[in-house]
Amino acid sequence: MDFDGRLLAAAGGFGRRARLVAAASGLPAVPLALGLAAGLLLAATPPPRCRPAPAPALRNASAAWSPCLLPRAPPPGGAPQRHHAPGPCARDAALPASQVRRAYLAGLLCGQEGGVRMRGRPGAFWGLTVSSPLPRQWDLVCSRHWQVPLEQATYLLGWALGYLGFGSACDRFGRRAAFISPLMLSIPLGIAVALAVNYIMLALLRLFFGAMLAGTSLSLYVARLEWSDPPHRLIVTMGAGFCGVFGELLWPGLAVACKEWRLLQGAITLGLALPALCYWCPSLFPEPARWFLATCQLEKGRRALRSLAEGNGRSLEEDFYTAEHLLAEPPNLSEEPPQPRFHHVWEIFCTRVIWRNSLILGFTAFIGSGIRHCFTRNLSPYPPHFYLPYFLVAGGEAVALLFLCLTVDRFGRRPILLLSTILMGLSAMLLLALTQYLAAWLIVALSILGIFASQAVTALSIFFASEVLPTVVRGAGLGLILASSTLGLAATPILDLHHSRGFFLHHLVFASFAILSVLSIMLLPETSGRPLPDSMREGERQRRPPLFRSTRGHRDQQPLLSPQPGGGAYNPASYARLVTATKKMLGAHSSSDPQLRMELLPEPSPHESPAEGV
Repeated sequence: MDFDGRLLAAAGGFGRRARLVAAASGLPAVPLALGLAAGLLLAATPPPRCRPAPAPALRNASAAWSPCLLPRAPPPGGAPQRHHAPGPCARDAALPASQVRRAYLAGLLCGQEGGVRMRGRPGAFWGLTVSSPLPRQWDLVCSRHWQVPLEQATYLLGWALGYLGFGSACDRFGRRAAFISPLMLSIPLGIAVALAVNYIMLALLRLFFGAMLAGTSLSLYVARLEWSDPPHRLIVTMGAGFCGVFGELLWPGLAVACKEWRLLQGAITLGLALPALCYWCPSLFPEPARWFLATCQLEKGRRALRSLAEGNGRSLEEDFYTAEHLLAEPPNLSEEPPQPRFHHVWEIFCTRVIWRNSLILGFTAFIGSGIRHCFTRNLSPYPPHFYLPYFLVAGGEAVALLFLCLTVDRFGRRPILLLSTILMGLSAMLLLALTQYLAAWLIVALSILGIFASQAVTALSIFFASEVLPTVVRGAGLGLILASSTLGLAATPILDLHHSRGFFLHHLVFASFAILSVLSIMLLPETSGRPLPDSMREGERQRRPPLFRSTRGHRDQQPLLSPQPGGGAYNPASYARLVTATKKMLGAHSSSDPQLRMELLPEPSPHESPAEGV
């Protein structure tokens, strides 16, 4: 089924309706990026500090104080702090206001409104009693510090499970249903996260909340790709990526404005409720006609294609919507209309080319996400300790998306992915072997280059996978790729569980994998400017082209003999003479060579004897 060449072009291509839908699809990327960045910021913990010695009355009231303390935020209105006697720790000094504000923002989850509470006395902060129906913070420092990276890993696990589950639902029930359902479910789950009363409830609710956000993001990514024609696929996808970067950059400012993590969670939920109200309108999120026709849903495909043509200002004849013209394998006149055919995720494992491409791109996406921690860790000694790595990662993603927009369509998907992987692996290897011999500015430069290259590898691997996977399994296959990328992101909290023990081994393994992935990228096909595959058969026909494009044009097979100059035009007289000469040659050999004649004759039917066939 040549959907891009025949059907989409006749229906107006990337016309007025398609541009409106593509622009509207980028808006939900902002709250989705806020939801993903929330897992990094809410669980960021400032360095623990020794507590001040309590007042005598409070010391008599409770002797079981927490041995560590998070810096306290200044009270509203600049009220004077309660002073205590200096504690036994030599580092127990007054913090500057700027450092207090930074630690307060970084410790939103772990130390709200005054640091760690007294054990056994809920609501007591530094000797100040606060009456509230919900606890505003939990003691997650010192011996309980492991619970913070565990919550981060649980949240990312929810994203991975959401990609796997809703990817299959996207191929079975459609892109619109797989987008609206998790988006609606994320709203009550977001409210429940904001009202969590203990750590266990918070971790479980955030797991399900992340799964709903992952399902929404995946279905939106797939639908956005299928709405676009080949010349605009990259620009539309990268434009939505820029909206996601805007959400990541907006998140720290939103945290400063809200000042409480429950209000921040409510703001994220409100941002998800706005697209949930708007996208009930089918004109803003229509079901792609490509998916209807690929799964043989003829009537729904006709309606979707007619709506697209009318929105683009095209009026097509009724013969255009016949089954013979729309379907790749039109039914015979005597046959019944084709029944819908759906494919499952395990069919990918039964293929050869599709499974190979998915495995390679999933591997590169996993490496690009997992190796990022090796670069950001080199930036942690430079102040501000939280903001510098965070904004460099977000800025590196914006630069990587701009780099892909400028180069991928010009040079091809595979060469740019190969270049980005080489830069990523080279930066990781140099930092692994020569960190103690390099200057500080060179370490920072290599780390920034590695962050940029890893962002480009991850984004291009996901986009590349969405183009090589056929429409009938694009949701499930892309869910596998995105889940592997999310597992790579989980390397950071997993290392934090062990206080970064084993970081050298982590760096060595991912740097080696980055170098090895360069060889596997050579096996990928090139999809630049080509239509999307719709069926499993079309996905299996994709072949590996030469790495560098020929300047003489695109030719799949070169002729054995060079053509004569100026002899490319078709000559009917020459073709007729060739046919006549061939018939004479076959007739001259038919009497003298019975074996040749046996080969030219058709095979006998099963009801005929061998003698009758001859």
